Amino acid sequence: MQLDPAICNRARLTRDRRFDGRFYTAVKTTGIFCRPICPARAPLERNVEYFATAAEAAAAGYRPCLRCRPDAAPGSPAWGLVSTTVQRALLLMRRERELQSLERLAERLGISSRYLRKLFAEHFGISPLQVWQTERALFAFSLLRDTRLPVAEIAFAAGFNSLRRFNGVFKDIYRRTPSEVRREKGAERRENNPGIRLYLSYRPPLDWQGMLAFFAARALPGVEQVTMDYQDPQRSTYQRSFSVEGQRGLLLVRNDAANSRLEVRVIADGSGAVLFRVREQVRQLFDLDADTEAIAVHLARDPLLAQVLAGIQGIRLPGAWDPFEYALRAILGQQISVAAATTIAGRLVARYGESFTGPDGEALYLFPTAEQLAEADFSDLGVTRTRAQTLRNFVRATLDGQLDFSEPDLDAWCRQMTRLPGIGDWTAHYTAMRGLSMPDAFPASDLGILIALGEGGRKATPRQALARAEAWRPWRAYGALLLWQSLKLRDKS
Repeated sequence: MQLDPAICNRARLTRDRRFDGRFYTAVKTTGIFCRPICPARAPLERNVEYFATAAEAAAAGYRPCLRCRPDAAPGSPAWGLVSTTVQRALLLMRRERELQSLERLAERLGISSRYLRKLFAEHFGISPLQVWQTERALFAFSLLRDTRLPVAEIAFAAGFNSLRRFNGVFKDIYRRTPSEVRREKGAERRENNPGIRLYLSYRPPLDWQGMLAFFAARALPGVEQVTMDYQDPQRSTYQRSFSVEGQRGLLLVRNDAANSRLEVRVIADGSGAVLFRVREQVRQLFDLDADTEAIAVHLARDPLLAQVLAGIQGIRLPGAWDPFEYALRAILGQQISVAAATTIAGRLVARYGESFTGPDGEALYLFPTAEQLAEADFSDLGVTRTRAQTLRNFVRATLDGQLDFSEPDLDAWCRQMTRLPGIGDWTAHYTAMRGLSMPDAFPASDLGILIALGEGGRKATPRQALARAEAWRPWRAYGALLLWQSLKLRDKS
């Protein structure tokens, strides 16, 4: 990613939070790299160089600043500007707790390991191993500072099965051992609250109440719970059950707006093994790495979208915890209302999901996996025989490997989905939009979209919707959200 030194210089001198995570400032005289919001005295321009990602700065020999903590920075938009093959590689690397061999990773991508190294060198100037090690070391640092987990458990959570190897990689990047970091000032004291607390930073603004309202209308009983506090938004929370790598648990998310971060409390048996995956999935769920300013500027060129954007603070795309779960829910939601689809999905959870007792004695459910639904009939959910067959086809295709939920290409994903009987373009795009967080997905045949784009009391056609949305690319999914929001504004007026 090419950075403009003049823009970076102005941003770091003003400590503009909108640029946090977009680039990192490396100081040649100290050998340290910082976030642009670092409170330390700004170095002279001739003594700095800029990097798009923390991994690139670390690979260049700089160590992370202990004051501004690059481990706590929002995600870099640079990751979203690479080829689809590299995006998929990053996704696969982050979905696994431990490091795969380069050969195995390349095999899953359908390319040679030599070509994979070449792609990473072209886009980042570093190897896949350097990206993995830097990301995991930064994650480990956050656990050392923000939790009281033992160092050995932190090493395991970060993906290292060898404590010696973890210590070596960590010391190469931070120039100190994990134990030395743990002894330094700033580590969290023990709390009475159960679980482990993670902090996920974002670039403000974040429409926290708006996102929670979206999730609340679709919350599955026993799986998700949204608590809205309109007097004090910081008390509004999102809660859901989860199962990661065979470990079931509960997470509770609230917004710490003063520090531009989400606080995530994770309660799970053997929680160390799930923390990295949980962090990545929560970031996607709340779209924390979105470049909201760039998206808003681009979409505001359309007068209708500009009108809606004027009342929204930081547009983000509500994601999903698990792509399989959301694809199944999208199929259930074909041609029925949100409330009806949520009711039927609740029946599915109660009928096929695994129940367990929460930390406060409450009854919780896990959304069923494809394996648990392998023999499911679905006819007892209140759906048509055709819809039940579509659900069975989808589950079978998932188990047979016909669907690749790590596919980053929108057209390729839609082709996979629409090959299945009973699944059309709307379902494929809506699943891509919510389940896979694809920013350019656009369910053009959606009734709400057609009404919002209609004129003179007449609905638009899908062809007209696609033509209008062409100018919104590559963020058509955000445009769809704004169109749905425009219907609410129209109803109020």
